[in-house]
Amino acid sequence: MGKNIVLIGFMGTGKSSVGQRLAEKLKMKFVDMDREIEKITGLPISQLFRKHGEIRFRSEEKLLAQKLSCESNLVIATGGGVVLSQENIEALRENGILICLEASAEEILKRINRKKGSRPLLKKEIGEKDIKLMLEARETFYACTDFRIDTDNKEPRMVVEEITRRLR
Repeated sequence: MGKNIVLIGFMGTGKSSVGQRLAEKLKMKFVDMDREIEKITGLPISQLFRKHGEIRFRSEEKLLAQKLSCESNLVIATGGGVVLSQENIEALRENGILICLEASAEEILKRINRKKGSRPLLKKEIGEKDIKLMLEARETFYACTDFRIDTDNKEPRMVVEEITRRLR
């Protein structure tokens, strides 16, 4: 295939679980940007945020986006906030097909409540209304993608099938 497949979207939309399965199916290498940042810094994301703050994390994210843009045949699961930087989007688009995974605020809330400790930006109790507001605020960032896939009520394998159909 050559080009990278870059999964963007809000936290809890399935980027990591879908990305892993998609990479297996397409026989490509899978890269989870958050896990890579943890390897690079030697710190879990939540600890990186606590110890060094969001600015340091975003800096690591930007450097990694630039590095990955020079590689090929990757399926990349980005962090939820990667889209907040136009530079990141431009770098990832250089050699990538951008796919936005979406889910309803209700579904996202269910999913993130299962993994609350690993979500550094969820410092406070977050509700469906908060998620809706954040989704609306990021809508223009998600609009830059080549296509969008709704992951509500779908198993990751179903989402993978939908992506592979769309890629053909």
